[in-house]
Amino acid sequence: MKTIPSVARHLCAGLAALLFAGVALAAELPPGTVINAANLDQLKADTFEGKPIASLLTDKTELMIRNHGLAIKLRRSEPIAVDPRLEAATRKYAGEVSFDAATRTVKGWKAGLPFPAVREDDPHGGEKLIWNMRYSSMMGDQPIEDLHFLMMDFDKGLDRIQKWQIKRYMMVGRLTGDRTTEGDGSEYSRTLLYATYPHDIRGVGTFTIRYSDAAKVDDSWVYVKSVRRVRRLSGNAWMDPIGGTVSLNDDIDGWDSPPSWYRQVRLVGKRWILAVAHGKPTLVPGKASNEETYPQVDFKTPPYISSHDEWEPREVWVIEGIPPDEHPYGRKVVYMDTAFPRIYQAEMYDKKGEFWKFFNWHHSVVAGKDGFRAIGPLQGEQVDLKARKATIFVGDLRVNEPMTADDVTLGKLEAAGR
Repeated sequence: MKTIPSVARHLCAGLAALLFAGVALAAELPPGTVINAANLDQLKADTFEGKPIASLLTDKTELMIRNHGLAIKLRRSEPIAVDPRLEAATRKYAGEVSFDAATRTVKGWKAGLPFPAVREDDPHGGEKLIWNMRYSSMMGDQPIEDLHFLMMDFDKGLDRIQKWQIKRYMMVGRLTGDRTTEGDGSEYSRTLLYATYPHDIRGVGTFTIRYSDAAKVDDSWVYVKSVRRVRRLSGNAWMDPIGGTVSLNDDIDGWDSPPSWYRQVRLVGKRWILAVAHGKPTLVPGKASNEETYPQVDFKTPPYISSHDEWEPREVWVIEGIPPDEHPYGRKVVYMDTAFPRIYQAEMYDKKGEFWKFFNWHHSVVAGKDGFRAIGPLQGEQVDLKARKATIFVGDLRVNEPMTADDVTLGKLEAAGR
């Protein structure tokens, strides 16, 4: 009969063998590795930059890989620096800012990030982070972006292409020039969004004034092509769909509304995910084929929601929002970089709590002609799982182009429609 020490030695040896086998099976993946449905289970135990792949995938990203054809190509992570003007404004003004818990709004903000040091245990941390995103001017004081919307069908592939342009002029919190505010400070921003292609929708678009007072809803107008007139929209236009896409106005950049318009905003915590933080150029006009015009879009692999861009580990804040009852969504969850307020991914749920949409943004650093260092999305996949359709947007972002507030007006919307 074996003695107890002998049995213990055998058990220890067996455990050591199992542990050794586990270490031997787990591997550090090299950059360029592609994670897809065929190898997902095999690679989940492996690591990248020392982090288990399983820990870098949200449950919904894993679902998109496993069930909906998403493929992820890995790249080494790199630090990303924000523009020095944003850092300087934050240092200068953040000390004057306070959060009003009663109204869930910001007091005393002039420019820069209002809350540069949000704590994970802050009961208002989620709202503060969304306010950071709203007030950061991460895309400069006057960004212009040509947007191509590629309408994808899960079964048929590319259905149609629409081309739009968006212009936004920041009236407060400006980081360039000799003043932070234009006008009397009552307007926060002016935004033009209008279609340029195809001909049947050319000129259709909206003009929106957002106010500094978060309790005041946007003033919005739409150009109606059939009657060649503009019409005023209701105050709920921020929840409306954008053209024929699967996105709402509120989905721009992941969260376009003040957090105080939501019933609840909660900071869930921090984690690491895989995200596109160094996106490659996505729009090459004048090419003969779609593959050449949109080089990062995968036109060959159903359901056509993957890209040729590369994903890297990023530490993110996880923020949950509960919209007002009239909003199409019942809940949404967003993943925001902890180093700067940009959202990489979002999950939208319906009123029953069922997973409805998956959005993914490809961010990159874009330098303006004045040297401003913007961080913004160049491409994104916006997937509607119920409709089995997706909108892939591809953009050409230009930062701080020569422009004045008079270039973003209702008259300019009318002129675009003619």
